[in-house]
Amino acid sequence: MRIIGGLIAVVLLALAGVANAKQPAPKVSPYPPVQYASAQAALERGLSAFRNGKHQAAISALTSAAAMGDPSARFISEFYLARIYSQNAGPATDHTKAFVLYRKLADENVGVDPGTSQRAPFVAKALIALAGYVRAGIKEIDLAPNPRRAIDYLHHAAVFFGDREAQLELARTYLSDDHSSRDDIRRALHYLSALTEDSYGPAQATLADLFWRGQFVKKDDQRALALITVAVENAPPHERIWIEESYAVVFCAVNQITRAEAGVLVSHWRQTFLRHAASGRTGSFELLPQRQCANGEVVAIGRSPGPAFTAGPPAVTSAGASPPTAVTPPMTVGSLKGSSRPKFKAAGILEAAATK
Repeated sequence: MRIIGGLIAVVLLALAGVANAKQPAPKVSPYPPVQYASAQAALERGLSAFRNGKHQAAISALTSAAAMGDPSARFISEFYLARIYSQNAGPATDHTKAFVLYRKLADENVGVDPGTSQRAPFVAKALIALAGYVRAGIKEIDLAPNPRRAIDYLHHAAVFFGDREAQLELARTYLSDDHSSRDDIRRALHYLSALTEDSYGPAQATLADLFWRGQFVKKDDQRALALITVAVENAPPHERIWIEESYAVVFCAVNQITRAEAGVLVSHWRQTFLRHAASGRTGSFELLPQRQCANGEVVAIGRSPGPAFTAGPPAVTSAGASPPTAVTPPMTVGSLKGSSRPKFKAAGILEAAATK
């Protein structure tokens, strides 16, 4: 693992020269500088502004926090600054700045111990962001697309840091790459299987799509409907729309017998898959119009997929995600102490499918 970390560090240093040579002129913030009593005060002000969507105010406060010398405050501030700059539809979008900050965070922390450092999940997210930039390239700084290097970043985040999002993105990359080897495909299916048993909704939906289309696995409508059903239950808010749309496609296309058989599987999986803290479906998604099939039948999202369904435990969601996700808990300077590394285990869902 240390060898991999060293290779990633070399790559990051090579990218540094490209980005630094093409830095754009800094923009002048409309917010006058504020004197803060401490880095913690500036950080709290910046995170509060970030959560309220006041990005320019957040940039001003987070920049002050990063400049006040406290290493933890600087780390958190730079991470959230990168998040603000990387938002495509944001008023402060600046992908070059985001790339430089993410690269800096990864370069300085790529070797932190995933088992003891709370910086680890943040560094993993920085590597995922870097993978996206390197895969697509950045014209403003003449950064050419490099899909293989992007895979290196995802692999480090997935394997060394155990990040579930990175594992999913790596699996998707392997499955969509025409040059992937048979071992790459098997590795991708293993990731999807393990993440499915870990109740990670986006991975469950991705695996459901493979069973639905019969790609890389034998086509299985029953298993596809069962997987997309539990994916809806475990979907994080920012992933819910596309997962529910996928559910509607499968639900409307299958007959009542397949729905009943899928319901039995769902009942069993609710008892066996890893359970995370429950989180109800709240927010604007409750206001979405009710979906209907072409024949007028109401799509039973969040309910049983068929009459043979046996009620199991309450629906659960993957609330145990790493801190820097779409909804991030408040962080303080003193919170960067100790953490536990996510466990990655073998999974049997694909093996079970193969023995049908």
